[in-house]
Amino acid sequence: MSHVFPRHTKSDLPVAAGGDGCYLIDADGRRYLDCGDAAVSCLGHSNPAVIRAVQRQVEQIAFAHTGFMTSEPAEALADLLVAHAPGDLDRVYFVSGGSEATEAAIKLARQYYLEIGQPERRHVIARRQSYHGNTLGALSAGGNAWRRAQFAPMLIEMTHIAPCYEYAEKTKGESSFDYGQRVANELEAEILRLGPDSVMAFMAEPVVGATLGAVPAVEGYFTRIREICDQYGVLLILDEVMCGMGRTGRLFACDHDGIAPDILCIAKGLGAGYQPIGAMLCTDQIFEAIRDGSGFFQHGHTYIGHPVATAAALAVVRELTERDLPERAGVMGQKLQSALEDAFGQHPNVGDIRGKGLFRGIELVADRETKTPFDPSRGVAGKIKKAAMAEGLICYPMSGTRDGRLGDHILLAPPFIIEDAQIDELITRLSKAITSVI
Repeated sequence: MSHVFPRHTKSDLPVAAGGDGCYLIDADGRRYLDCGDAAVSCLGHSNPAVIRAVQRQVEQIAFAHTGFMTSEPAEALADLLVAHAPGDLDRVYFVSGGSEATEAAIKLARQYYLEIGQPERRHVIARRQSYHGNTLGALSAGGNAWRRAQFAPMLIEMTHIAPCYEYAEKTKGESSFDYGQRVANELEAEILRLGPDSVMAFMAEPVVGATLGAVPAVEGYFTRIREICDQYGVLLILDEVMCGMGRTGRLFACDHDGIAPDILCIAKGLGAGYQPIGAMLCTDQIFEAIRDGSGFFQHGHTYIGHPVATAAALAVVRELTERDLPERAGVMGQKLQSALEDAFGQHPNVGDIRGKGLFRGIELVADRETKTPFDPSRGVAGKIKKAAMAEGLICYPMSGTRDGRLGDHILLAPPFIIEDAQIDELITRLSKAITSVI
């Protein structure tokens, strides 16, 4: 009997025993094409450069508390990230994962305004059907009703505007650009409703991951969001925990939109699964406000800037940048999109196939013409997850796509090293899974 507290207490899970490129191998020797590990394994499961980096760092120094010392890999990784970062992002705060990164971003935004003498700024605005993590501050920013429901009495008050979700929410006769401007302008309306001097930040995912299934914004949406934030002195926090680090075809997803945030959160692909790590990047303006004010960011965790984690991530980012793997993710992502459209583009229960790079989503519907979701009682997403595992495919189906209760989608996020033959394999296995459930 296992004494591990699992995510799902009624699940009977195989034991992961090995990894080989795009495959996970269980204790019985069965191989699973890994296309759904929450967009973590961008390099696959057996990258020799990252493995060597971890081994060398453990031999040299495993841990040094950042209250007393910094470390060479942390300094080198920060330099490398800033060298490639968009806009004026100039400082990097390392944490252990995505929820810690978004939590730190929210707290930094608040302290920044205290440092510059604007203590009345306290409100964070985010979007419905967003996901920013599971700690209470991050969960408060997230807009997924199902994840929030049982913890609602404990959450911090934050407000949520519409997502940029063209497939389900654009009105008939409305152009994509006009739709994007309309929902972006909800931010201005909410700032005015709350009081312009009371809003400190707007938080959003450039490509919405787990809760919507790889939904990118329409052209012009984030340009307008950036304009509104600048007009009202509101910090723009972009959450690239899932969609960043090359996943969309650019090292940073916001580069597709031609804008830069004031604070940026990354994780998942930053460590590629070899070590737990995340990071929050901020502009020099924000950092200088802390440095020239109190001098101390009133936040921290024991394992921030962990030498082994940053050594692993340094090797990961070097692999990504020196081998042009984000560009490869873009090329292979187009091949994956074409293969998905060929296989499912006319399927009566596939409403939308979307995404960027190797970050693709399939929205499943009961009626293709009306876009009507399946009844939640059918449990379509959960059944597809189980059926795909039976076919030797790990994908990321989720329910509640539309509003936290209605809707089902499949998120696909294979390693950037995926080959053409493995895309064919993915399509074959996914098709069998979908057919067996629907």
